[in-house]
Amino acid sequence: MGGVTGTSVPLWRRLTAEFLGSAFLAAVVIGSGIAAQRLSPGETGLELLENAAATAAGLFAIILMFGPVSGGHFNPVVSFADAAFGGLPWRDAAAYLPAQVTGCIGGAVIANLMFALPAVSISAKHRATPAHFLSEVIATLGLLLVIFALARSGRSRSAPAAVGAYIGAAYFFTSSTSFANPAITIGRMFSATFAGIAPSSVPSFIGAQILGGALAIGIIKALYPAITPAEAAGVIVPHDGDAGRAPAGAGHDGASPSTDRLPGPAWPR
Repeated sequence: MGGVTGTSVPLWRRLTAEFLGSAFLAAVVIGSGIAAQRLSPGETGLELLENAAATAAGLFAIILMFGPVSGGHFNPVVSFADAAFGGLPWRDAAAYLPAQVTGCIGGAVIANLMFALPAVSISAKHRATPAHFLSEVIATLGLLLVIFALARSGRSRSAPAAVGAYIGAAYFFTSSTSFANPAITIGRMFSATFAGIAPSSVPSFIGAQILGGALAIGIIKALYPAITPAEAAGVIVPHDGDAGRAPAGAGHDGASPSTDRLPGPAWPR
C-alpha cells in the first residue's frame, strides 16, 4: 500500500519537521522533569504533576508547530500505524523512524545542557515490571485510538489538544507514566534525571508499545472498518493539503464526520 500523502511536501521537509518536533518533545519532557525536581524536591506527586502539565501543553504546541508539514507524528508507532491504513507510504514511515529517534536523543542532550548537566548521562532508573509493560500497552493503544478516531470522524483539528490531554492524563492513570513512544523511550535513556529510563528497561517498553500499536490497529479496523487512506493521511493533524478532504466512508461504519473541518486547506505550507 503506497499511501496517499507526501506528494506536495518534499520528504526532506517532513523529516526535518519530525526531527525538530521530536527534539522539542524530548526537551519538554526531560527539561520539565528536571525543573520539577528542582522546584519541588522530595514531592514526587507534585513533581509528576508539573512534568505532566508541561508535557501536555508542550505537546499541544509542538503538534501545532510542525503538524502542518509532516502530520506531527514524533512517534514511530503512529507513523507505522498510519502506513498500515495507507495514509503514509511505508518507505516514508521507515524514513521518519531515524528522524524521530535522533530528534529525541538530541532533545535529551539539549535538556541536560539547559540545566547545566552533562550533555549525556545514562539513566539508571529501572522501570521494567509487568505492571509497567501492561501500562505501556494500554497507553499506546489509547493514544492511537484517540488519533485515528478523530481522523475518521473529521475532527483532526482537535487532535493537538486531544493528544496533549490524553498524554497528560495517562501520566497518572498508568504506572509507567505513559511513554507510549519508542523514540522518546530511547531519548530518555540519555538523561539520568526524573524522566529517565535505564537502558535495560527500554526493550520491554518498546515491545509493549509495539504490541499496543498492533492491538490498536485491529481495534480501529473493527470500530471504523471504512477508514480510508485519505482520512489516515490527515494523522495527526491535516497536512499536505489533506485538510479539505471529507470522510468518504462515514455511511459504511456509522462514524459521522464533524462540521469542524472547514473547506480548503486548513494549514499554511
